[in-house]
Formats: sequence, structure tokens, C-alpha cells
Amino acid sequence: MNIPIWMWAFFAGIVVVLLVLDLGLFHKKDHEIGVRESLVLSSFYIGIALIFGAWVWYQLGAQAGGEYLTGYLIEKSLSLDNIFVISIIFNSLAIPRMYQHRVLFWGILGAIILRGVMIGLGATLVQQFSWILYIFAAFLIITGFKMLFVKEKEHNITQSKFMQYIRTHLRVTDELQGHDFFIKKHDNSTGKQQLYCTSLFLALIMIECADAIFAVDSVPAIFVITTNPFIIYTSNIFAILGLRALYFALAAIIPRFIYLKYALSLVLIFIGSKIFIADAMNWEKFPASISLGITAALLSAGVVFSLYKTRKYK
Repeated sequence: MNIPIWMWAFFAGIVVVLLVLDLGLFHKKDHEIGVRESLVLSSFYIGIALIFGAWVWYQLGAQAGGEYLTGYLIEKSLSLDNIFVISIIFNSLAIPRMYQHRVLFWGILGAIILRGVMIGLGATLVQQFSWILYIFAAFLIITGFKMLFVKEKEHNITQSKFMQYIRTHLRVTDELQGHDFFIKKHDNSTGKQQLYCTSLFLALIMIECADAIFAVDSVPAIFVITTNPFIIYTSNIFAILGLRALYFALAAIIPRFIYLKYALSLVLIFIGSKIFIADAMNWEKFPASISLGITAALLSAGVVFSLYKTRKYK
């Protein structure tokens, strides 16, 4: 499906406006973002994403609209684990809450570029080697079963080899001067003013790395749903934009979603199985409406069951 340039330009314009509003209006001054503000902003981003999805449905048809919504829902759900990791990074590096949004904002810009590169590469590979979709599908199925049965290890961010490498090869200071990523300090060894990275910059690097790792799961997942780069990229970016806004409301209650991991694993197994089911049934493509319905049902069940089982959580 060839997407007109004006549709890409329209999407890019929306993203630019949202980013300008975010940093230039909503968060012009550093402040601690409370749960209420986080929920309001997240609702705003979700509303924009759904309106855009309705527009995609109108412009490209029901199949494309369903694929967009499924991709958006999967990316949003898979990124919940990313919120937990971001929370660990901020806590490990003692990043003040009033500066966390600034780190997340610049992290979004990095994610927009990274996802663009990964999706562009994936689209090229799929176009040249269509059989690679079966590799993606098998990878998702294996990942889903791994999430079901393999217990994840806890990692100490500050003691990781990558963090130690950064501290060894960059001038790093734990001192903060407002929301700056870099500051000038007197270097006792040289007797001169030197440029130092603050812990805010370290947090930004770690968040970008975490996003790259999570993209390894989410990008193949949506390629199995659709091979249309426009639908893949737009659903990914809108999900990322909204989830960062929701971070401040969800970070404290993520431990309550203890069964969502199992729902996500079943979603990955289902998404990975779709291409094989479609071949077995001699379908040209797995129906987007069925895919969206099953995905939404699994994720909703995971959230509801988690909240019910942890209703006494404080």
C-alpha cells in the first residue's frame, strides 16, 4: 500500500505540534507532575491517537484501521514494562521528580529516531525477503513462552557494566545545576573548567538503551500484524508519546499489574501464530477485527485480574 507524502507530512505535523506543546506550554517550567496531571495528559494523548486511528480507518479502510489500533494497543501494553525499568533508572540515579519529565521528553525524541531506523530496516528486509516474517513470528512465539515460564533476573542499574563503562569514559558528576544535562566544573587534575555529564544525562542514555531493547520485541510484533510502514510507525510513536505522559501515574502502581506479564506473553504467542493460522486457513490475511478483539480481550483480562488479586495492595 503506497502512502501519499501528504499523509506522512500530516502525521509529522501532529507530532511536532504535540512536542512543542509538551515542552513549550505544558511543561515550560520544571515541576513535579502529579497523578491527576499525568492522567489528564495521558487521556489527551490517547484521544489524539484514537482520532488519528479513526482518520486512518477513513482514509485507508477498515483493515488498515484495525491494524493500526491493534499495533497501538500492543505497543502500549508492551511498553508498560519499560515504565518499570524507567522507574528503576530514576530511583537508582536519584533523579528529582521535577526533572524527570525533561529526561523523558528528550528520550521521546531519541525513540522517534530509533523506531524510524528500526522500522525502515525491517520494512526493507520484509520487502526483499518476505520469508523473514516467519522468523519474526517464531521469535514472538518463543519470547511469549519465555515470558510465561522463565523468571527474569533483577539487575542493579548503577552497578551494570554498561554504566561503569560510561562513568569510566565520560566525565560524570552527581552534582546537579537545575535541569542541565551538562555543567562546567573545576577539574582539580588540570586546574581548568571542564564539561561534565550530570546524572540526568546518564538517565537519558540508560532510558534510550532500554527503549532499544524493548523495541526488539515490539517492532517484530507489529510487522507480523502489518507490513505497512506508515501504520507501524504511527502506531508506535503515538503509543510512546502517550505512555511517557502516563509514567507519573503508573510508576507507583506498576507492581499491581503482576499478571499482566502472562497476558502479554499470550498476546505475543497469538500474534506470532497468526501468520501460520492464516496459511493453514488459506486466508490472504488474518482479519484485523478478530486480531484486535482477541488482543484487547487478553490484555483487559490481565489488567482486571491483576487489579482484583492486588486489591489490598497499599
